[in-house]
Amino acid sequence: MEAIEGTLNPGDFVCLTGRNGSGKSTLLKTLAGLLPPLQGSIGLDDKRLSDFTPSELARRVGLVVTRVPDLPNTTLRELVAYGRLPYASWFGKFSASDYEAADRAIATLGISHLASRHVSELSDGERQKAMIARALAQGTDYLLLDEPSAFLDYESKQELMQMLKNLATEQKKAILLSSHDQDLVLRYADIIWNITDGKLTLKDVK
Repeated sequence: MEAIEGTLNPGDFVCLTGRNGSGKSTLLKTLAGLLPPLQGSIGLDDKRLSDFTPSELARRVGLVVTRVPDLPNTTLRELVAYGRLPYASWFGKFSASDYEAADRAIATLGISHLASRHVSELSDGERQKAMIARALAQGTDYLLLDEPSAFLDYESKQELMQMLKNLATEQKKAILLSSHDQDLVLRYADIIWNITDGKLTLKDVK
């Protein structure tokens, strides 16, 4: 992929499109600090991403990947609470406010009725919503999602896109998600980033 330029601002709801294998997941992981840039640098608040400690970065950028882990002895509420690890004590102990943040995120995704269910008992779609709730509980300014609607039916995909767009608008979160659902992208996105032949093009569709 060639060197690319792009800016993700608070309040932006940006959709990343491109064919399978075009580099969407790689770009998201690079923006999240999990992979080093092949060239150039990524900045956040006039500071290079590489200059942040893992804990500092985890308080600013959240990432939701397509693959959802199978955690047989973990409830959905516990999984979502893991999003508060950047704020937990040295012993990894959560406070009451951490669980309140987790419960708010769970409610936002409409899965409060599943809070006490074990992750292994959830459907693929329910697990995906739990992972998104986990990222919301993390309380970051930037939220990156890799195919977050992959396991959802069409109606649920619409609800998710509307919810994420509302979060960007109302809470001024910068949200970037990859998607193959072109009709939903065109309906909800403020800006479209498209990767084709290793090149990134940006289109404002507000």
